[in-house]
Amino acid sequence: APLVPYTVKGFLWYQGESNRPNPTQYRALMPAFVKMLRERWAQGELPFYYVQIAPYRYENSDETGSALLREAQLHNLKDIPSSGMAVTLDIGDEGCIHPAKKEEIGTRLAWLALSKTYGMKGIDADTPVLEKMEVAGNKACLTFRTGREGLAPLGDTLTGFEIAGADRIFHPATARIRKGNGRLIVSSEAVAEPVAVRYAFRNVPEATLFNTSGIPASSFRTDDWEVK
Repeated sequence: APLVPYTVKGFLWYQGESNRPNPTQYRALMPAFVKMLRERWAQGELPFYYVQIAPYRYENSDETGSALLREAQLHNLKDIPSSGMAVTLDIGDEGCIHPAKKEEIGTRLAWLALSKTYGMKGIDADTPVLEKMEVAGNKACLTFRTGREGLAPLGDTLTGFEIAGADRIFHPATARIRKGNGRLIVSSEAVAEPVAVRYAFRNVPEATLFNTSGIPASSFRTDDWEVK
């Protein structure tokens, strides 16, 4: 409240761990919080750039609780106008809830502000966001919203993916970036007819998918099934 009389250019926000057990509530609270900030300052649609919570083991490294909170934060990108999210999937610490790599987080927030608020060119500061999934045979083809240069690393076989058929049983899968159109092709020999794909959907996942500026993709899933 004491800051409200001062002029600001925008907001940077890093918070979420205590909301981890309530991702649905968090998704509703964040847009309401941003709306309140903008109303209090009465300076229009001030930009809001926030940090996605970093990987940490919590109860168990293979559990999915924080992945559901990261999912809520990912959805907030479309819930909150004039927003951006700094993803930390590649710089967390399994054993420390406060990871040491703060400079990288600051750089990613700065890139969001410089490119989206101040108009600096040449930086693809936004995390790649899944737009749609199509199925061709035993392959799931994922299309992302990215900058002009698309996804990276091109030519590598990417891990950290899971794929499921109609039985809703997920199997480890691999992915490759299709050269020329930026789409991602995901498959597993164990799934003949894919229905759903998940990426890095664990408390402590491995980050393998980035854009060409080195910004990681968030953990995501194409299904809305109950997560156990």
